[in-house]
Amino acid sequence: MAEILEAIMLVCFGLSWPLNAYKNYRAGTAAGTSWQFIGLITLGYFAGIAAKFVSGSLTWVLAVYFINVVCIAANWAVYFRNRRLDAAREAGVLVEERAVVAPVADGVVVDDVVTVRPAPASAR
Repeated sequence: MAEILEAIMLVCFGLSWPLNAYKNYRAGTAAGTSWQFIGLITLGYFAGIAAKFVSGSLTWVLAVYFINVVCIAANWAVYFRNRRLDAAREAGVLVEERAVVAPVADGVVVDDVVTVRPAPASAR
């Protein structure tokens, strides 16, 4: 029963990471993202994995830990990508354009689309 409860806890935490990575990817900026928070969560997952090995409790729950580590790694990748985009914007190397996509048959859907492209050489 303890393994099932631990797996439920891990799945609940784990489901939030892909959603967070997607949201941050779409935002295109690292502003508001705490690398300290992601670091603490990463440390916690590795501590949980180490505890499984130290206790000799190598069960199927360990696989859930590894899936969560993959998800948190995606968050790290998006964080560093967004930091590079932020730095490029600061240096004037990238320009952002925002557009709204609207037409649908039964109404209007508003979706913020961000296009990032290299700045013209004259603007640098």
